[in-house]
Amino acid sequence: MNPQTFARTLGIGLLIFCVVIMASSGTYVVNPGFRGVEVILGKVSSTFKPEGFGIKIPIVTVIYPMSVRQQTAEEQADCYSSDLQQIRVNLRVLYRIPEASVVTLFQDYYGQPFASLIAPRVHEALKEVTALLSAEQIVKKREQIKAQSLSIAQKKIGSLLVIEDIVIEDITLSKELGHAIEAKMVQEQEASKSKFFQNRAQIEADTAVIQAKGEAQSIVIRGKALKENPAFVDLKIVDKWDGFTPVVIGGGENLLLSLQDAERLRGSRPILSTNQSAANPRRSPR
Repeated sequence: MNPQTFARTLGIGLLIFCVVIMASSGTYVVNPGFRGVEVILGKVSSTFKPEGFGIKIPIVTVIYPMSVRQQTAEEQADCYSSDLQQIRVNLRVLYRIPEASVVTLFQDYYGQPFASLIAPRVHEALKEVTALLSAEQIVKKREQIKAQSLSIAQKKIGSLLVIEDIVIEDITLSKELGHAIEAKMVQEQEASKSKFFQNRAQIEADTAVIQAKGEAQSIVIRGKALKENPAFVDLKIVDKWDGFTPVVIGGGENLLLSLQDAERLRGSRPILSTNQSAANPRRSPR
């Protein structure tokens, strides 16, 4: 190969290589869920690049991706209650970057905006809420603490970032405080149980009084009815008769035998009334 041909081939190869390099550095791709921040020779563009394929100035332009998806960060906060008890709260913060804040966050909070912007506001909001409650109330009112902390943190951050939710995963107390709260809850349960039994006993006593009053009124009404209708007693006797001849006939002062003697003689022979004894006197043996 002569020198001219070699030089021409080398030149063509270098030209193709440069074209490939220029073409690869002159295009970019922004993945779904991201927005591109364009930086030209160290200067940030005021507008972001949407997701998809685009063309840029080779070599001098760099596209930095910024996620606009919802993100989750774990955090641990140490707080103090109103009774000066130290409490550790493990939580998760759900947040996202709005499109309008992509360029501003890249310029002012380069990297991860959570550590520099969200976490301090969330800690501050959580401490403000827990400082107004006792340790026992903090354990019981977890949902209330979450809602108030979320509202305060959102106001502090403003529209620069969007905090979707705060999830309180665990509240850790000291062992001594935990045992004290547990003992108090047991005492409250025992007191509630005793109060329940007292209320039930009072209800039963009131029910017994009402029943006694009802029975007394019933006796008075029945006595008045019997007094006004004496024949009602005879009707009851007929209803209760078992079909056997009574062992004692008579009433009031005319009772011939006592009840014990009547029961003893009932199985042997019938006992007649005084009227029957006079009408049919027993014949003496011949």
